[in-house]
Amino acid sequence: MTVRFRKHPDVVSPGMADRALPLPSQPLPPHAVAPIVSTPVSVPSVASRSGARRSHARRSSEARKPWAGPRWAEPALKAALQRYRPHSTTVLRVSVGLIFLWFGVMKFIPQTSPAEDVATRTMDVLSFGLVPPGATLPLLALFESAIGLGLITGVLLRLVLAAFFVHMAGVFSALLVLPGEMWDGSTGAPTLEGQYIIKNVVLIAACLTVAADRRERGASRSR
Repeated sequence: MTVRFRKHPDVVSPGMADRALPLPSQPLPPHAVAPIVSTPVSVPSVASRSGARRSHARRSSEARKPWAGPRWAEPALKAALQRYRPHSTTVLRVSVGLIFLWFGVMKFIPQTSPAEDVATRTMDVLSFGLVPPGATLPLLALFESAIGLGLITGVLLRLVLAAFFVHMAGVFSALLVLPGEMWDGSTGAPTLEGQYIIKNVVLIAACLTVAADRRERGASRSR
């Protein structure tokens, strides 16, 4: 069997016309024929390319400008935050201690603390009337002042934190034992006295942070 190539009309080559090439009598082995595999090529659309460029530009701008202040103040701010971070829990503890000391000192002076009436009636209900009304306010003043001094100094901190949480449990019990004074019956919203008690959630969260930090430091020291 022979194959004849026809001469292209544009090519003039005197020896190639009607040249016959013999075909192999045996078929080629399988390994001699390389398969042709077409790999699909995904071309990103214009929208995806523009979105990728915007995302990259946004990340680059965020990396260059981590905050909105002037550039000259950024190193000083970072240095100040790094120096403050190891003392942040101590600052939080002392701040709560100052607030508690202030509350306690105010209760030593009659008609000074806005929580006098609520604290006296709550103590009367919780103690089943065993604590005389005249002794309730001085006892609360002494208790809160001791908690405040303990938080400020950090002396016997574990005992001070336990006393703080016990005191907070008594404070929040007023929401249940004095519902008429703590909640508005028409709307169900807390009254001014109820809001005065509910805001202590912030102090509880702060002391929980102090307690967790103390526990972590104690665990690291014992290792």
